[in-house]
Amino acid sequence: MARPDPEAVAQEVFAALADPSRRGILAALAARGPATATDLAAQLPITRQAIAKHLGLLAEAGLVTAEPGEGRRVRYRLDSAPMKVAQQFLAALARDWDGPLAALRERMNEGG
Repeated sequence: MARPDPEAVAQEVFAALADPSRRGILAALAARGPATATDLAAQLPITRQAIAKHLGLLAEAGLVTAEPGEGRRVRYRLDSAPMKVAQQFLAALARDWDGPLAALRERMNEGG
């Protein structure tokens, strides 16, 4: 199976994290562990329907995984793998910038 493109994974993670409601859902899952949409609605100022929609987007980005709960309930658990890919993408981007930024800083110091 082909490995996903790190830039594509990072793009999905960043898009998912752009919304404060989704960040709140991730924070709640990180703090309290796996939960259902109903559990999250009781903890957050978001409707259960909105949470379900956000959970779907988070699942598409790979940041949460759905697992069977009691009865027909679905519990969502954090998955840190896509976040790690996004962190590695940012680290590589920062390394790519370090050289040119250092050169610019040196050039500016020479001119002053």
